[in-house]
Amino acid sequence: MPLGSEEELKEDICKTMRRLFDRGLISALGGNVSARLPGASEFWITPSGVFKGELTADDLIKADLESRVTEGFLRPSVETPFHAIIYKKRSDVNAVIHSHNPIATGLALAGIQIQPVTVEAAVVLRRVQVVPWAFPGTDALADLVGKHIEGARALILMNHGVIGVGSNLLEAEAIVETLEEVATAQLVAYLFKKELPLIPEKDMELIKRLYKV
Repeated sequence: MPLGSEEELKEDICKTMRRLFDRGLISALGGNVSARLPGASEFWITPSGVFKGELTADDLIKADLESRVTEGFLRPSVETPFHAIIYKKRSDVNAVIHSHNPIATGLALAGIQIQPVTVEAAVVLRRVQVVPWAFPGTDALADLVGKHIEGARALILMNHGVIGVGSNLLEAEAIVETLEEVATAQLVAYLFKKELPLIPEKDMELIKRLYKV
């Protein structure tokens, strides 16, 4: 890959952070995004302790799959270990987003599972697992994420936030945004009734065949 591809990737990470910040899915200092070129053994990740709404490419840090910093001057995100373990376990993943989706996180706290209430939920999210609590930035959390990420597109971290993964940044962004949209629809529905009308199982199978998911 030419150098320009890596520079474009860094710019795209910053654009993604700004969009997530504008949507309220990350906060001034909370949330992180990483991405790599396909097949790369290193990835670029956002820094720790820096305002997330105005990051520039020069703020980003490059790390390897053992979470060791190879380029950059700022402190990498404390969640670098779980980004690294995802890339290590999933060769199909080239972007990881950790956002603080308030409604999806709140439903998990209430013990409510994300359900196939919309076509988007069925096509984009598949099954969303909840990862038990572990302290942020620890190897314990990274190990739990590594165990749950196999075959998953989205995870909810108990008391913490969500993770979305994709083959590129746009796909990972679509995952975390769709997760919050579906969670919002469920929250509204639960205000009025407890038994939600889910997409029938036979149609779920048809969706999987049509969309090859």
